[in-house]
Amino acid sequence: MWVLLIGTIVVLSFTHWLYRWRNPKCNGKLPPGSMGFPLLGETFQFFAPNTSSDVPPFIRNRVDRYGPIFRTSLVGRPLIVSTDPDFNHFIFQQEGHLFQSWYPSTFTQIFGRQNVGSLHGFMYKFLKNMVLHLVGPENLRKMISEVEAVATTRLTQWSSLESVELKDETASMIFNLTAKKLISYDSENSEENLRDNFVAFIQGLISFPLNVFGTAYNKCLQGRKRAMRMLKNMLQERRANPRKEQTDFFDYVLEELAKDGTLLTEEIALDLMFVLLFASFETTSLAITAAIKFLLNNPHVLEELTCEHEGILKARENPDCGLTWDEYKSMTFTFQFINETVRLANIVPGIFRKALRDIQFKGYTIPAGWSVMVCPPAVHLNPEKYVDPLAFNPWRWEKSELNGASKHFMAFGGGMRLCVGTDFTKLQMAVFLHCLVTKYTFKAIKGGNIVRTPGLQFPDGLHVQIMEK
Repeated sequence: MWVLLIGTIVVLSFTHWLYRWRNPKCNGKLPPGSMGFPLLGETFQFFAPNTSSDVPPFIRNRVDRYGPIFRTSLVGRPLIVSTDPDFNHFIFQQEGHLFQSWYPSTFTQIFGRQNVGSLHGFMYKFLKNMVLHLVGPENLRKMISEVEAVATTRLTQWSSLESVELKDETASMIFNLTAKKLISYDSENSEENLRDNFVAFIQGLISFPLNVFGTAYNKCLQGRKRAMRMLKNMLQERRANPRKEQTDFFDYVLEELAKDGTLLTEEIALDLMFVLLFASFETTSLAITAAIKFLLNNPHVLEELTCEHEGILKARENPDCGLTWDEYKSMTFTFQFINETVRLANIVPGIFRKALRDIQFKGYTIPAGWSVMVCPPAVHLNPEKYVDPLAFNPWRWEKSELNGASKHFMAFGGGMRLCVGTDFTKLQMAVFLHCLVTKYTFKAIKGGNIVRTPGLQFPDGLHVQIMEK
């Protein structure tokens, strides 16, 4: 009798819990959708690989079924997914009022609890201004010759090889440049390879969060641990042996740490350095690789791009001088090309926010505390905005705004959290393309297939041969 009673209570309790899981409480009408399996939600479906350039099947199938705003659950967390341009714009405009930046707890473990993406209000603005000290317009003007010299050196080296794996080689090129500007890091004279730790970190960045030895997620955490140990050792060494003059971003950070009443702590400073190293090279190398893939597949685009850059050389009074800031700003078609590249590459699969209170939008209620994911790929591949959206067409950006973000273009984020490194990324891409198309020809040897997960993988294993003209 008691066994039967206990069994009945357990079954009823489980049934009630399952019902509540599938039908969350809401002071209004939730967007339609499915919460998936208890605790797991729809996590496995979300992480399924995608071998097309189109909107990920996870998103596309649910938009077809539920509409542009729907609910789901990932890793046990209720989530609203938005492919609606108006709602996306509303989310970005209400940053700090109705929404705030949010990332899953696994992200904070990976990037650090004090990383710039997890900070809000005045502290976020403080760190943003610090980063602008590194990649603001005035510093970019000074940096253009250095970026050109690095690109020229690497291309010369690659032209002597039978082929290069473009993603890895451009990542190495950009990492070394960025690490030098940030921390005066020299891979050839360092006892430990800092980039290897970031490679291990990246391979498990977007993976199922199972922290067990041998899993991608575990390797990711170990890569972060080693990289943070190196950065902390550098910080301690620099403090023990301060420089007379400021030569890199680390010196600037140390000066800020030494100020009375500073908001900066050592933990925040180290997390900032870690995020800057990651963001500056991984996403830019992916964008460059995607750009070359598009050029290989679209000879007429390559011809137009080459024509613009050869025109810059012909217009110079001194053909031996390097790129100037005015020449860089004159690259109209190049900026159209970059916008089209990042629109189609969709390197960032989702931008996360959290509702600070119950929010009403288009008849739906977004409950306080729920997470919201803006989905850039669905926006960038919307046929109502972009004619033939999967076609690579830089000319579609003629007479369009080529900077910032809009309801229909958010490759670099949006609102007050528009990526502070956007101009640095565009500079590196434009200068690399200038050096490439004016002095070299190139062809694909193998690879370049599209392999996407919700992480940063595009395209896969593109090997190219680079030859002097």
